[in-house]
Amino acid sequence: MGDRPGTSAVTVHETVASRVLIGSGALGQVPDEVAKLGAERVLLVSTPSSAGAAEEVAAALGPRLGARFDRPAPHTPVGVTAEAMTVVASARVDCVIAIGGGSAIGLAKAVSGRTGIPQIAVPTTYAGSEATPVLGETENGVKTTRRDPALAPGTVVYDPDLTLTMPGGLTRTSALNALAHAVEALWAPDATAVTDALATEAVHGILSALPEVLADPAGPPGRSRLQAAAWLAGICLAQTRMGLHHQLAHVLGGAFDLPHAELHALLLPHVMAFNLPSAPAAAARLERVAGPDPVAVVSGLAYAYEGPTTLGALGVPRGQLAALAERVVAQPYPNPRPPDVAAVTSLLDGAW
Repeated sequence: MGDRPGTSAVTVHETVASRVLIGSGALGQVPDEVAKLGAERVLLVSTPSSAGAAEEVAAALGPRLGARFDRPAPHTPVGVTAEAMTVVASARVDCVIAIGGGSAIGLAKAVSGRTGIPQIAVPTTYAGSEATPVLGETENGVKTTRRDPALAPGTVVYDPDLTLTMPGGLTRTSALNALAHAVEALWAPDATAVTDALATEAVHGILSALPEVLADPAGPPGRSRLQAAAWLAGICLAQTRMGLHHQLAHVLGGAFDLPHAELHALLLPHVMAFNLPSAPAAAARLERVAGPDPVAVVSGLAYAYEGPTTLGALGVPRGQLAALAERVVAQPYPNPRPPDVAAVTSLLDGAW
């Protein structure tokens, strides 16, 4: 771990307490998990793409369903959370269930953080937020992130059946989003032997399962392996401090309301090329599971996406890249290569 900035002789490993159910059909056990919590009035948060699963859970909850909210938004805008809190107050809910991707899970975290009520997360993408004690909220175009063990969902339900109909494009970008969690964990200053092992296995699992899933999106075995690998990547996100890649995603996503998974997917090869020469231990682990040129492997997956693969295509004004770089350098996340304005501007220009 000698290539990690700020590494001392003593490392600290903290584990978020959570109960995880994983496997085909796990969605059907959500009502039992609500009963274990002793909850009587549930707020069910879901995204439109998860409407089918949400209807199934709503029906199974019966009288325990207190209210529903189906308007979560990317980057957890505080205005949307305020709308949800009005529902929480009027329905007197004592538990929140999130079904969907990062938008639904982020909103449930925001509600739980404001009320203290327990959460059950049912992720339908590979975003990883369900595994973390981290919440990013957006207000006036600025995304701020806070970390608190109380923000982590106490129960997570992984059901690969919910991912079988995920479109190929979202499958690709969401899996690369998960990959970014694992890659950044490998060069994190607070990495431990546990996070190194989890991150290496997550990278191997994602890079081996993703091509199989893209070739056969409805194949249960590949989907199960990809979901399990994304779970490991989410644990990495929970247990290590993220670096330049996640900072860029937060700054760009908050400023321009960009799609989270697409942004992570297109940024990752650029940040890997930027950082890996300064992170030899991370590079060695990536080469072990990805081959001699990990950047090329990830680039191949990222640029085969049929949607936007550049910041320009996402609508980011090129003239604002230097100002964005200045924001990053003014309050940098821990990173193996200390960022400077010229270098970060160059990275962003390459991604543009």
